[in-house]
Amino acid sequence: QVQVVESGGGLVQPGGSLRLSCAASGSIFSINAMGWYRQAPGKQRELVARITSGGNTNYADSVKGRFTISRDNALNTVYLQMNSLKPEDTAVYYCNAGVASLTRPFLYYDYWGQGTQVTVSS
Repeated sequence: QVQVVESGGGLVQPGGSLRLSCAASGSIFSINAMGWYRQAPGKQRELVARITSGGNTNYADSVKGRFTISRDNALNTVYLQMNSLKPEDTAVYYCNAGVASLTRPFLYYDYWGQGTQVTVSS
């Protein structure tokens, strides 16, 4: 079994900052890419940022220059530092991890966290 758990959401004023964390745990053999997605009410889930095991990153155009994704491979953890937050960043943020388990070390499956709410409002 593999679990993915996010933390760090909350309410912040426009222009403020938040840091999200996501840890994968369980019977993990290896993790390739990890990423953050978000879903606002009435909208489709969209990619925010993604990072490979080697540290290559990509970002949605709407967050470039404001958000930074990073990971600690030893802790199976990915972070999202969000600065200069805007009301349009309000959404539920989901963590995604591509995980190969100990029982199937050559097959990667997508695992999702339960989501954490980020609200940007004055």
